[in-house]
Amino acid sequence: MIKHIVVWKLKDSAEGASKKENALILKSKLEGLKRSIKEVKHLEVGFPMSDSVDTWDVALYSEFENVEDLDVYRKHPEHMKVVELLNKIQLERRLVDYQV
Repeated sequence: MIKHIVVWKLKDSAEGASKKENALILKSKLEGLKRSIKEVKHLEVGFPMSDSVDTWDVALYSEFENVEDLDVYRKHPEHMKVVELLNKIQLERRLVDYQV
């Protein structure tokens, strides 16, 4: 099992929307990947519970059966559409993939 975790800091405004609006748009688009990419075994998106300066704006937790399935996800056209959006609205991104 592969765990794929990503967190983002978003711009205060981008693409004509506020940070909060873009976070909600991103959440919807990321959650849609579960329906369109069969290799995704589990996917959830969340927002921070506090406004601490140390928190990130959006977190993604997802699971894949193996590295090959994660690679399919990364290259999938629907995922690439989300990446295009992220390139416009993100300030920073951090990720970790690990196997259990």
